[in-house]
Amino acid sequence: MARLPRFILPGFPQHVLQRGNNRRQILFREEDYWFLWEKIGTAAEKFECSIHAYCLMPNHFHLLLTPLHEDGIGKLMQYVGRCYVQYFNSGNDRTGTLWDGRYRATLLDPADWMIPVSRYVEGNPVRAGLVSTPADYAWSSFAANATGAPDRLVTASADYERLGRGPKTRQAAYAKGFAAPLDEARLTRIRDATNKAWVLGDAAFCAIVEERLNRRTSPRARGGDRRSAAYRMAAARP
Repeated sequence: MARLPRFILPGFPQHVLQRGNNRRQILFREEDYWFLWEKIGTAAEKFECSIHAYCLMPNHFHLLLTPLHEDGIGKLMQYVGRCYVQYFNSGNDRTGTLWDGRYRATLLDPADWMIPVSRYVEGNPVRAGLVSTPADYAWSSFAANATGAPDRLVTASADYERLGRGPKTRQAAYAKGFAAPLDEARLTRIRDATNKAWVLGDAAFCAIVEERLNRRTSPRARGGDRRSAAYRMAAARP
């Protein structure tokens, strides 16, 4: 079965996830984390993608980024993946693949999902039981977004800028959002959209994406009255 093209609109953010093969560990030493971090930064500059949040986990990594060009994310992920595999295989006397197939991604509506997905990305170490708070994890964008710590990888999004009039106000507002974890419904929406490559947004946003890309942005509803006009119209959509 042919793979469907990804949903890509330059100027719109995406949540990207790349796992190690069979969910195996890909980052072991501090040097591994630094190498991957540096290659992500180089690729973001080279292929003109703005990274708003990231998290490097032992067996996978997340990026929340906005591409300037249609092929920006694809080239970034190809560059990072190739460089890290060469580095890892060379240092560990191994050959072959390291990644669990293609990276997974979801195009998202920044107005509703930029900040929640950013919190989702930076909250991964807590949900995985690695640390007690996002601030305790060194390999994410939390320090940059919540405290203003310098981080070459991070570029503030327009939605982040709207959290407050000045840097300190924005950082405090962003950090305050972590006082309560994301509810299960939002976690499920983010995970499903990313893993199944559907668009993350409401009906109005999805309609805009469908019109521009001439593709469905969500799975067809199951069941329904097959004789109804609404059902026939939905089924006829590409």
